[in-house]
Amino acid sequence: MIDSVSLGWLVGVQAALLLTAGFFSIAETSMMALNRYRLRHLVREGRRSARLAQDLLDHTDRLLGVILLGNNLVNSASTVVATLICTRLFGEGEMTLAIATGGITFFILVFSEITPKVIGATFPEAIAMPSAYVLTPLLRVAYPVVWFVNLFVKALLAILFVRPRAESEGQLSLAELRTLVLEGGKFIPAKHQAILLNLFELEDMTVDDTMTPRGQIESIDLEDDIEDIHTAIATAHHTRLVVHEGSLDRVAGILHVRKFLNASRREPLDKDGIRGILRAPYFVPEGTPLLQQLSNFQDQMRHVGLVVDEYGEILGLVTLQDILEEIVGEFTSQKPLSGSVLRREADGSYIAEGTCPLRVLNRKAGFHFPLEGPKTINGLVLEALEEIPEPGTALVVAGHPVEILQVHDRMVKVVRIRAGKPGAGEALAA
Repeated sequence: MIDSVSLGWLVGVQAALLLTAGFFSIAETSMMALNRYRLRHLVREGRRSARLAQDLLDHTDRLLGVILLGNNLVNSASTVVATLICTRLFGEGEMTLAIATGGITFFILVFSEITPKVIGATFPEAIAMPSAYVLTPLLRVAYPVVWFVNLFVKALLAILFVRPRAESEGQLSLAELRTLVLEGGKFIPAKHQAILLNLFELEDMTVDDTMTPRGQIESIDLEDDIEDIHTAIATAHHTRLVVHEGSLDRVAGILHVRKFLNASRREPLDKDGIRGILRAPYFVPEGTPLLQQLSNFQDQMRHVGLVVDEYGEILGLVTLQDILEEIVGEFTSQKPLSGSVLRREADGSYIAEGTCPLRVLNRKAGFHFPLEGPKTINGLVLEALEEIPEPGTALVVAGHPVEILQVHDRMVKVVRIRAGKPGAGEALAA
């Protein structure tokens, strides 16, 4: 009966088999290359093809079972048909079998394997979605065979102590999410991308990284003359001020300038009147993670917290605005020292105060100072030198040349920093 089939029909059948094998190959590759998060988004939007593809991928063993079952059946049939065609053309013999084997291998690789898989990997979504309409009913028809084959597959996996990974185990880590954000630059506006990256960095930051140091806290001393107190409040750069009596360690409370101004409209406030409108101070332990502190501010309905060490000594002040600026960037210029802490010179170097945080230097000037140890350039220089330096001393820290311009009260007041190769070792130069 086979002899009655014309050579043209055999060639047509062979072409159809190769195309069918190509469909299974392109469907397999596109399904496996499909972006799972994009797919879930399409499912939530109500795309039926996406839902079918998701159902197939939820049972990968069944999906691969029906694809490979069909692919192997078609490739086996292709080998038989190729042998018949070669027999018609070249007669019977070992050479004919060799030609048939080599020829069908070439055609399967080119037309049914490599080309379809490259196309499937290049356009996974455009191919996987329509393929789901074909694979879903095909799986229902072939399910008994697929189930039977998978019994042996599962047994073999158990013998090899291989446990298929659950879908929940494939969730992205923070580092992988960060990489996705970095690679999604053409889809995410630059400002939004910066905010997302700042959020990832916030995970490793504490209040110590963003607080205003103790020496820079703008405060009111109740032991001053009342006129001086009124003047200090009227010229304050912040809306909330720390009020203390004598030493900063004797904090009386937090004064809201607007509340003071409203109360002063009726009559000038004396010191007892100021004490009456103070809000109790809110203390924050050092080392508190910034994300946790952001939540604490929200729960406590606070805007300002005093950072204290294990002995209760005040180390600095952290505000809600400080944390928000770590996420969205600086959005105000009311800080009295914001302009003088860091400035760029005409020669490309930077003049920085010793209290300038290293994070600010890295973010604004593009330096690469380490953030694991000291928080300010003063602390980093003192740690590198292990002594109080003299003005004019030069050294290299983390690959950046640093020149000390001013020293006062056992601390580095002003330095000049020039760009250098990041990661270079520290070296000293007189």
